[in-house]
Amino acid sequence: MTQRFQLYLLLVLVTVLAGVTLYNWNRSPELVAVFGGDEKFEPLSVENPFLRLDKLERIRKLEYNGSRRSIFTAQLPPPPHPVVAKNDTPAAQLPEPPLTLPVKFFGYATDPNSGRKRAFFTNGEDVFILSEGETLQNRFRLLRIGNTSADFEEMQSGKRATLPLEQPGA
Repeated sequence: MTQRFQLYLLLVLVTVLAGVTLYNWNRSPELVAVFGGDEKFEPLSVENPFLRLDKLERIRKLEYNGSRRSIFTAQLPPPPHPVVAKNDTPAAQLPEPPLTLPVKFFGYATDPNSGRKRAFFTNGEDVFILSEGETLQNRFRLLRIGNTSADFEEMQSGKRATLPLEQPGA
């Protein structure tokens, strides 16, 4: 680029800048009407526009009586001490509910070699095969297998229950 060409280019750019500036200078601003305030503005009707210092003082004197826990730490506060209600009259003992087993007894078989009985229990899709003295789900001990029932004992509480033999649904 020659120096003469650069000078012509500079003059053209200055002329364009001057033209754009003059064009925008003489135009009336259109955005003023868009950003102008609402002509239907009505201020709120306040009976007494002064500050109520008495209410502010009352709020300033309020104290928070909460748990005093810092919300900026992840450490939990100590649990509150349990309140024990003292009752002088003895509470009526409710009878304990009967032991319910989560399985159904649907059959038994006798081993021809040893003569031991094995019982078959189901819980939905799961099938359990137990001999006398074995435990079911680490909670119930099979005490006796009869022809029409099976006797269980809950190992933790010592409660006993009898499961009758159930016929398969037709």
